Amino acid sequence: MNKKLLFLTKNSLLKRIKSKWFIVINIFILLIIIGLINIDSIINFFGGDFSNKLELVVIDKTNNVYDIFKTNINNSKDILGNDVSIEVKKTNESEKSLKKKLDDKILIVFNSSPTEYLEAKVISNEKIDALDYQLITTSLSTTKYNYGLINSNINVEELNKISSEIKIDRVILDKESIDDDMNTIIGSVLPTIILPFFMLVIFLVQMIGSEIYEEKSSRSMEIIISNVSPKMHFISKIISSNIFAIIQGLLLICYFILGMLLKNNIDTSNTSEITSFVTSIWTTLKTNGFIDKLYYIIPFTLILLLLSFFAYSLVAGILASMVVNMEDYQQIQTPIMLISVFSYYLAIMAGVFNGSTFIKILSYIPFISCLLSPALLVIGQVNIIDVLISIAILLIFNIVVFKNGINIYKRGILNYSNEKVWTKFKKIIRNKS
Repeated sequence: MNKKLLFLTKNSLLKRIKSKWFIVINIFILLIIIGLINIDSIINFFGGDFSNKLELVVIDKTNNVYDIFKTNINNSKDILGNDVSIEVKKTNESEKSLKKKLDDKILIVFNSSPTEYLEAKVISNEKIDALDYQLITTSLSTTKYNYGLINSNINVEELNKISSEIKIDRVILDKESIDDDMNTIIGSVLPTIILPFFMLVIFLVQMIGSEIYEEKSSRSMEIIISNVSPKMHFISKIISSNIFAIIQGLLLICYFILGMLLKNNIDTSNTSEITSFVTSIWTTLKTNGFIDKLYYIIPFTLILLLLSFFAYSLVAGILASMVVNMEDYQQIQTPIMLISVFSYYLAIMAGVFNGSTFIKILSYIPFISCLLSPALLVIGQVNIIDVLISIAILLIFNIVVFKNGINIYKRGILNYSNEKVWTKFKKIIRNKS
């Protein structure tokens, strides 16, 4: 019995892994992942300019401001990130002549003011990017402040005390609340993490459904069932499809690691926008204490994902047993895909619900809990007890569906009726087949 189960499982798994579809899809995914991770290097290779360059030309009619301004620019450049290249040059050319050959440069003209100490004019051919303009205005304000101190008799120490920012002791009574930075991270990190699972569900459903449909349409199912029981056949499909999903998941991780290794070798400066973006996300996650939670978030998430893979394969296998044509095959996939999409969007919008009872109840529901429950755990809207409840409910669901699904599978696997798949399903449930 065990040898037959092992043979069926191995045969089913190898059939998918060695298929042209699997090889082509994985090559495509590998290229996409590597391409997305190294998109800045690719743009640069084809002549694009992914980096942010800011060229400032300064006319200093006061003869005392340029050095102060250049220092303030360098001190304020973290507004744009570490990937920004800033060049500040002083010129003795006239404003009129520079306007004719300004191109992408930005011209800044300093003038003394009898009332304001210092005035500045910012000239450019086109509209300046918002962050670039923020950098310039911040530096100009600081320059005026420093220049004013130098040319006045104001007590510098007292002025600094008055103008310094007030010290705020921030106290948050609601420990489950989440700040704006974390909401931003949720909007960018969670979809990236959740999307691979959505892909794996599609692969899982495609594999188990297409195999059963192929065996039934070729009539080889009758030969298989004459040698093994429908229960053993069903179990072999469940095991092989889940192993297939796990292998595909591990491959996705390997593709990501390969993409990052290539990026490190290509981008030796380590100052690209993507690198800077990932670094800023990591810093924010660490600051908000997310990294410290990984020791229990990762195990619970993996348990939910594995149990959900089992649940999806159970339902897909049971429904696929009644398929006799391509139309039926597409019909059984539709509700499964819709549930997956619904779960995906619920998870990425988890922060919007602000810990409502409704979203908490949804996190207990099988198929939805695998994505929603970890997302809510990350942002603090549910606790470990809630996740354990989700795991318990999903485990019970799998046991109940497996025990009752075996009988449905036995009745449907050799049923070649042209009735609609949902009609056959209702009849089998009511024992009218």
